[in-house]
Amino acid sequence: MDRRLEVRKNVNRGYRKLRTWRMGIDLYAFLYEKVKEIPNRPYRLMAQILDAGLSISANIAEGYCRRSLKEYLNFLNIALGSAGEVYSQCYACYRAGQFSETTFDAIDERHYLMENALLRQIESL
Repeated sequence: MDRRLEVRKNVNRGYRKLRTWRMGIDLYAFLYEKVKEIPNRPYRLMAQILDAGLSISANIAEGYCRRSLKEYLNFLNIALGSAGEVYSQCYACYRAGQFSETTFDAIDERHYLMENALLRQIESL
């Protein structure tokens, strides 16, 4: 675990302990490396993938910080929507030949685990 997550703790920063938040951060970092493989590196496409990837963990954190279960669930569902957007964009890149099968499968594996963890978190609330 990153030591930075263990300092300056308070109730509002509790989302840092959430598995889904950490998985969202890890997925974003992985996507950041993989979009560099896209030929000619089209800025708009790369930005859309990265924005959707970053939105997952950001919405988990924002919902947690709202301190209302109803709002929290709403933001978790928004995070789930962003996860769908990431998958759709990455699959389109694969179908267009911008991602290799190996790259897409690696993204899909991480995405699948994160998405299922998020679904379980929503169901548990």
